[in-house]
Amino acid sequence: MKKASIRFLVAYCALFLTAALNLRAEVSPPILLWPNGAPGEKGDIPEEKDTSNPESRKTGGQYVTRLGNVTAPTITFYRPPADKDTGAAVVVFPGGGYNILAFDLEGSEVCEWLNSIGVTGVLLKYRVPRRAGLEKHTAPLQDAQRSLGLVRLRADAMGIDPKRIGILGFSAGGHLAAALSNNYGERSYLAIDQSDRVSCRPDFTILVYPAYLTVKSDGDKLSEELPVNSKTPPTFLVQTQDDGVRVESSLFYYLALKNAEVPSELHLYPTGGHGYGLRPSAHMVSHWPERAGEWMRASGFLGK
Repeated sequence: MKKASIRFLVAYCALFLTAALNLRAEVSPPILLWPNGAPGEKGDIPEEKDTSNPESRKTGGQYVTRLGNVTAPTITFYRPPADKDTGAAVVVFPGGGYNILAFDLEGSEVCEWLNSIGVTGVLLKYRVPRRAGLEKHTAPLQDAQRSLGLVRLRADAMGIDPKRIGILGFSAGGHLAAALSNNYGERSYLAIDQSDRVSCRPDFTILVYPAYLTVKSDGDKLSEELPVNSKTPPTFLVQTQDDGVRVESSLFYYLALKNAEVPSELHLYPTGGHGYGLRPSAHMVSHWPERAGEWMRASGFLGK
């Protein structure tokens, strides 16, 4: 190949790479939720780490980052390209049984998908595992409440509409999202700054294969921490019939929303199991992101 042709190819590749980088989402450095330490932390949790290993179960042919021992919760902003930005934002709660966080499968990958439809994704790294002597969701709910307050306080600076901030949770993160959707009137910790004085009520909620919503032994009565009422945010639910968490979790929560006249949409699929995130498979449930995007758009959360 002639030198001139090589120079042209190098220049073309550099130009293409520059254009591609300009179109990529902007990812902020992680922001500590609690600058002086999270409430109640005693320093008795080992160092944060990815608990996955070569024998860990793969999803969609890929490994999953299973983040454990989180004691310093953070939020990270994933901003869409300026020409696609709708002004909406969604705070993402990964699942993991309140023991670990499926941090890429149900976190960073989800924020990247949100960017593709013009939504700012905010990835919450909340505290796990469960703290001894506390309800499974006590510390995570504190983190979730504070994260919404921080996002809403920073909305103008981040180009976010403070009235279009939603939440999206998977599995245990779905339970956390439901808990926040019904426990936003008062903070479950002592206020430390202005972000704890603005509303932490989500404007909408998306629950994907949510866990712990009902008590099986009590006729699938809603869990005590989920007092659904007319002020519960509009909600979108996804689950499959063969989910080991039991599809009744979503069915009875949806019925409670319906009875409270909360605008809601429920998508049930026959197969797909649990813990698939956004990774594609042969199951029809793989299309849930398209349905969720349509719901957000039709509900006005993506703007006009």
